[in-house]
Amino acid sequence: MTVHPRAGAREWLGLTVLLLPTVLLFLAMTVLFLATPHIAADLQPSGAQLLWINDIYGFMMAGLLVAMGTVGDRIGRRKVLLFGAAAFGVASVAAAFAPGADLLIVARAVMGVGAAAVMPSTLSLISNMFRDDRQRASAIGMWAASISVGVAVGPLVGGLLLETFWWGAALLAGVPVMALVLVAAPALVPEYRAPQAGGADVLSVLLSMATLLPVVYGVKELAKSGLSVVAVGAIVAGLVLGTLFVRRQLRLEHPLLDVRLFANRTFSGALGVFLLSAIALGGVYLLFTQYLQLVAGLSPLESGLWILPAALMLVAVSTLSPALARRVRPAYVVAAGTALSVAGYVVLTQVGSVSGLPLLLTGFYILYPGIAPTMALTTNLVIASAPQEKAGAASAVNTTASDLGVSLGIALLGTIGAVVYRGAMPTGSADTLAGELALAEGLPAAQAEVVIAAARSAFTDGLNVAAGVAAVLAAVAALVAVTLLRRVPPSGTPAPSAPEREEALSAA
Repeated sequence: MTVHPRAGAREWLGLTVLLLPTVLLFLAMTVLFLATPHIAADLQPSGAQLLWINDIYGFMMAGLLVAMGTVGDRIGRRKVLLFGAAAFGVASVAAAFAPGADLLIVARAVMGVGAAAVMPSTLSLISNMFRDDRQRASAIGMWAASISVGVAVGPLVGGLLLETFWWGAALLAGVPVMALVLVAAPALVPEYRAPQAGGADVLSVLLSMATLLPVVYGVKELAKSGLSVVAVGAIVAGLVLGTLFVRRQLRLEHPLLDVRLFANRTFSGALGVFLLSAIALGGVYLLFTQYLQLVAGLSPLESGLWILPAALMLVAVSTLSPALARRVRPAYVVAAGTALSVAGYVVLTQVGSVSGLPLLLTGFYILYPGIAPTMALTTNLVIASAPQEKAGAASAVNTTASDLGVSLGIALLGTIGAVVYRGAMPTGSADTLAGELALAEGLPAAQAEVVIAAARSAFTDGLNVAAGVAAVLAAVAALVAVTLLRRVPPSGTPAPSAPEREEALSAA
């Protein structure tokens, strides 16, 4: 059996340095939503420009994750981390003081490139710093929890900054964090470069980008505009190029992404559970936040305060899950948490448009912590099932699955909610609840009250149906966990040596 040295104080301090940018990068995905009206008033962008200001960051991040993760394996994960931190910080300053919409779009794109470099580097460096199975599981659980913290505090930070400063302050929040990474990481985070990694295959890098960028774009277009020729064409083009990418990787001695990793039952099973859970949560989370503001009438800051308790519970469960997985097989811990999420989604199917806030919050407070074991344990399984020299690529695949899952959830469940909403509203109504509320402002008070009540009821019906679909997806995720991951032993079990792992894989 292989016994790895336990991490000490330096490694745990280094983990803190890696968690801070993880929180920041997901905070940056949500904080700009609150600033959008202020940006629109100040820079007066066109409709298309406004969409790109919001979308280009996540678009570039998702499209470059795999390439950046593998580059980190080959030239040094800490080097890529520092490059990403510097790019993100400089671009944040440029975005905050952008005099026009075009420069803001370019700056947000560079921020996305920086985020794509930082995200897989943080996770893969953790796998290198914490070689002990128990410590690595705990560290990755904290990394997974930091993502939720970033998503949850985004509206809080954005609301507070926008109430005090101008919209650019929301973008400057990341500068001191990235400055700290640039100063502290060289001292606390050890470098890692895969031995005999081979040179970078430029064509593979281009093919990976040409695969992911159209798919991500198509999925996001589906989420915004529904089924269209552009969205479907982009996804099909990405899949065709993806086929070429896979065929090339199978021929190369040193592939950019070793697609044979997907033949590993644990690797593919953990990714499948993670993807299904992200799809379910992504769509419902969007509808949940819209309910808080458009149906319950809460401000963005008030909405963020109601989300915060659920985020704190998720952090606690993410921290405890690895400890529980030392005694119980991870498959059963993940399945139990996913079953809890199913119960939360079922509660959301019963929410009404009048006085429905307590039930809505109850359902969310049940389902959100339930996702924690999936985030913490499947991420660890993905990283642990890949060879150490390919941890960067595995980290990138895991993060890409998260981003695609959320985008698919918004596209699928958001479309379902929109279809139900439009079916319940009379002909001539606005396509969205926000649009209908804006139209009602010009009506007499009595008529406006009737229109608003009908629109809120229709939106809530859409939320109910989408939550039901999310419950089914989460149930399937639980089934996948107990089917494909049940052979993974508790993390307290001594880890087998490399030859023993090879023998077990051959037998399987």
